[in-house]
Amino acid sequence: MDNQQLAEKATEALRPFETANLMNTIQHLTLKQIFTHPAFLVVVTAIFFFGVVKRSKTVLLTLFTLIAFIVIVRFSIPAPGEELSLKSLLPFISGGLVIGGVIIYFSLIKSD
Repeated sequence: MDNQQLAEKATEALRPFETANLMNTIQHLTLKQIFTHPAFLVVVTAIFFFGVVKRSKTVLLTLFTLIAFIVIVRFSIPAPGEELSLKSLLPFISGGLVIGGVIIYFSLIKSD
């Protein structure tokens, strides 16, 4: 197998991970589909137990941030064909402020 064929196979294998395909998938997923997917549940549960056992504030804050970011992106991305407006940006801005506030509070203000 020469380099050209290898590059073509790699391109075809990575095509589902293009930005346009990922955004299309995220826009059409519901929160129920995301939070009931077995792979997502296994990963989140493993990270959660690791964070609890190690008592790692950083791991738990990262897990909170990822889950909150999924929810924020789901509610703030406009449907295909719609323009990005201030109304659709407000949940993203307010959610980002809440996430930032929680991270700042638990990592800087509330110390052990």
